[in-house]
Amino acid sequence: MGVRAGVVVCITSFLLGSLFTHWIADSLTLWKSPVTDEHLWTAALYYSILTRGPVQGLYVLFAIIILGGTTIFWSFNDLEAGNLMFDGGSIFLYGVTVAMYAYSVIPNLLEKFTAIPPHHVKDAFPCSLRTPTLDLASNHLVCSVALTGVLILQAGRWWAELADDEEGYLTEKMEGGDVGEETKSSTPLAPTSL
Repeated sequence: MGVRAGVVVCITSFLLGSLFTHWIADSLTLWKSPVTDEHLWTAALYYSILTRGPVQGLYVLFAIIILGGTTIFWSFNDLEAGNLMFDGGSIFLYGVTVAMYAYSVIPNLLEKFTAIPPHHVKDAFPCSLRTPTLDLASNHLVCSVALTGVLILQAGRWWAELADDEEGYLTEKMEGGDVGEETKSSTPLAPTSL
């Protein structure tokens, strides 16, 4: 369990970090009110730069996504009660993220941002790009929240298994009768005065 959970946590953290790199564009369209044309141009230019990046980066990202999904499914295959709940929820949230990115973010990027019109920062932002730009920021936020949920579920699974391990250890000690001997030997002696 430890290695698989570690892989899931590391991959999910990496994907969250990848999404957080879009903050330079998303923060301007989600969290700054009012959204100005200058903010929208900055976000659109950022997304346009992303679409012109090397395709090998996407291949690496897809390989990491597949490794993360495979690891969660592999962990789910243990069919223990804790796995069914925590890993089942993780699979759902991970799947939501992958589906959102595959069916909304990537097509939106490739369709609208491969070539943006020439402009100055103070020009009016085209209406045809306004909704896709805002949608990208919203989709990135949804993906970030879902991946954060995966991390929380994996932490919950670890905590639940830790509690089960401690319970099993205490039950084992109580049945073995070693509790009295352990407390006698672990109790520090009181200092004596001469």
